Amino acid sequence: MSNIVAIVGRPNVGKSTLFNRLIKRREAIVDSVSGVTRDRHYGKSDWNGKEFSLIDTGGYAVGSDDVFEEEIRKQVQLAIDEADIIIFVVDVEEGITPMDSEVASILRKVKKPVFIAVNKVDNAMRVADAVEFYNLGLGDYHTISSINGSGTGDLLDALAKELEDEAIEENELPRFAVVGRPNAGKSSFINALIGEDRNIVTDIAGTTRDSIDTKYNRFGFEFNLVDTAGIRKKSKVKEDLEFYSVMRAVRAIEHCDVAILMIDATRGFEGQDENIFWLAEKNKKGIVILVNKWDLVEKETNTIRDFEAQIRREIAPFTDVPIVFVSALTKQRIYKAIETAVEVFENRKKRIATSKLNETMLEIIRQNPPPANKGKYIKVKFCTQLPTRTPQFAFFANLPQYVKEPYKRFIENKLRELYNFTGVPVVIYFRKK
Repeated sequence: MSNIVAIVGRPNVGKSTLFNRLIKRREAIVDSVSGVTRDRHYGKSDWNGKEFSLIDTGGYAVGSDDVFEEEIRKQVQLAIDEADIIIFVVDVEEGITPMDSEVASILRKVKKPVFIAVNKVDNAMRVADAVEFYNLGLGDYHTISSINGSGTGDLLDALAKELEDEAIEENELPRFAVVGRPNAGKSSFINALIGEDRNIVTDIAGTTRDSIDTKYNRFGFEFNLVDTAGIRKKSKVKEDLEFYSVMRAVRAIEHCDVAILMIDATRGFEGQDENIFWLAEKNKKGIVILVNKWDLVEKETNTIRDFEAQIRREIAPFTDVPIVFVSALTKQRIYKAIETAVEVFENRKKRIATSKLNETMLEIIRQNPPPANKGKYIKVKFCTQLPTRTPQFAFFANLPQYVKEPYKRFIENKLRELYNFTGVPVVIYFRKK
């Protein structure tokens, strides 16, 4: 079960600064000019052991207050429809503005958790000024400073109580989400698989607006196949319908077991394909890359090898991902694509016995120990696979803080060699013995 948290509010109250602080990375552009964020940013965050996806909704409109209000109303409505929890950011310096009141009147009708974050409270005087935000009629509020981080811990504590624990539904069918840029051939691929024109296919990019589930039960495979709207560059996302489409595609990735990333062979592996890939990787989903429209590409002796090498360069260091060259139009290798997705699904839920893991990995570590740091030697005594839905491993050592990323990658690569985790993100932790 995913948790989607949306940050809403009028322009220039500090939404993007809060977003950057919560995802621990500077991703959203921050400026004192109103409405700098014109697109949505997606990030993963966690607090008290609970993960959630964070969406920074932007202030799109430039112009009159009327236009601003209409745009803010639209994005608040989008957050209400698609997010599980809403953080409503207001500015203590400016107090309650008409636009804040407008947003509050919409949020009062919502049955989802809403948290008011009164931003720019960086001294005791401003704590007293924040009292007026009770007048919004949304109950208690949290005083924060996005810039220096004060108060954000209390906000996240309250937020974590509302987040759902990850539920494991044993009898639910696996979910394979077909994702990618608009017009890559996602709907054509699903129609070719199921043998009927279930999904509308046109040459116009963005025909599919919603995520559509199709139950697939052939050749011994049974799962839900999800056709998603194309995720296009945010600068190209203009109309309201497309905002919903992108949000639902993101949600489809979050709720799937395997993301089948379809790229257009005639266009190559572009920046937006890479963004979708890393979104699936961040969510620890199984990933299969399908290069569609392969029948339209002029081929030479090494065309497949060169194309594949280029994709693996772009997705490094996570290169252990299957790449299948298909044509939805001629049905070339489409069943091979499904077989591969099923294999990745099986890899994702694979469990390695602790005794077997220690027997193999401790010997490898003995032969290739972590480099000494400041004359101190790191000794790994025990390892185990954690009881999570995706492959995560803990290695217990005397000085875990000295183990660097290159050595973690070495351990991950050895696990992949021994136990076949192709297509699945693997997480390695070094912990105190």
